[in-house]
Amino acid sequence: MERFRSWDGTELAYRVVGSGPPVVCVPGGPGQAVEYLGELGGMSSSRTLILLDNRGTGESAVPADPASYRVDRLVDDVDALRQHLGLDTMDLFGHSASGGICLLYAARHPARLSRLVLVAPSLRVVGLRSDLDVESVLARRAHEPWYAAAVAALHAEPTTPEELQRYRWQAAPLLYGKWNAAAQAQAAAEPGQFAQAATDGFYGGFQPDPALPARLAEFIAPTLLLAGEHDIWPTAAAVRQLAALLGKAELVEQPASGHFPWVDDPAAFAASVEGFLKRDADRTGSGAGMARQPDDDAR
Repeated sequence: MERFRSWDGTELAYRVVGSGPPVVCVPGGPGQAVEYLGELGGMSSSRTLILLDNRGTGESAVPADPASYRVDRLVDDVDALRQHLGLDTMDLFGHSASGGICLLYAARHPARLSRLVLVAPSLRVVGLRSDLDVESVLARRAHEPWYAAAVAALHAEPTTPEELQRYRWQAAPLLYGKWNAAAQAQAAAEPGQFAQAATDGFYGGFQPDPALPARLAEFIAPTLLLAGEHDIWPTAAAVRQLAALLGKAELVEQPASGHFPWVDDPAAFAASVEGFLKRDADRTGSGAGMARQPDDDAR
């Protein structure tokens, strides 16, 4: 792992894998170590993946101020990493909860993004529902042998940490397109990847800015939104709402996939993301940084 000091002196860690143009990757959870992203279905064969452990997770240090775990504060860590890497602009990748970090980054530092990739992004920061049409999504999986136990666990209210872990495991098949060995291995590794303080602090005291949707509508950097057909949070229908809000978004719905589409179908996932990144770079002639909007700091 490589290390650098962020804006407040907290030492953050990141891993570099692959070769090719860089993509800065921010993990979700919230509060989950970046290791769960792996190499994103083989994207490392064509891109240099810069995989950040958010503060207090994985190999990154615990911050002195717990309030700095909040989603809008983590934006500053992403920009500190960009500066540490010496990138004038960057391609930015976010998954799940870190979709919120990346959307806030896009609003605050639009000129620093050349392309944005959001996979199964959390919609909380923009005040959109993530469970739109979820009952229909669930109903399409009613034939699965694990379905009844998984749905019961999804709605259960645990009273002990042990119950919480048991219910999470029982509900886990709902997060994948196929409950196969790869999905089970990923789900089994999750409990050891979370840092509770980072999870708890992510939305602690956060209130969505009602002006954010209008600002994102002005965001002009090419954006890929990738949703899994079977994802229950966010559903593909919910991600379509975000696509309609953004100024320049392309939406891909990956068939037979859930919340972790690079696990369900690595080849399809890598082809979609790499195809988007390469297609836009060929069109603009840029490796990075053609969106020329002023940052907030310059306004």
